[in-house]
Amino acid sequence: MLWQRGKSYSQDLRERVFVAADDGEPVGEIAAMFRVSVSYVSKVLSRRRLTGQMTARPQRCHLVPKLSGLHPAILAQVTSRPDVTIAELRAWLLETHKVSVSTGLMNKTLAALDLTFKKSPSMLPSKRVRMLPRPVSNGASSSRS
Repeated sequence: MLWQRGKSYSQDLRERVFVAADDGEPVGEIAAMFRVSVSYVSKVLSRRRLTGQMTARPQRCHLVPKLSGLHPAILAQVTSRPDVTIAELRAWLLETHKVSVSTGLMNKTLAALDLTFKKSPSMLPSKRVRMLPRPVSNGASSSRS
């Protein structure tokens, strides 16, 4: 069973752990049998013993993104000024909404809104200027004083 951050194990797995524990299997063998950590099995069993709770607890400690309430305003600003830079957006947020944000947070917010902020060039790049080779000195070195 593969665990993903932010997701709890299935209720079916929990019930199989409880059945195995009720059959007298040691915690280490239960963990190996279901391919989970010993810590998980121990915590689930102790929670059932202490509180009687057999289901997953709700996820906690999720922080609401700082700019989540301002997403419509940011979207409108970028739509009205598609060539706006990150620095200009940060200054606009500070001036208009009194919210100071970092460049990284602004990048993440634009990515969450599925907005692009890197512009593709509309013209072909210039050809390189070919430089003539430097003249070779004739062996006479200049003396510096």
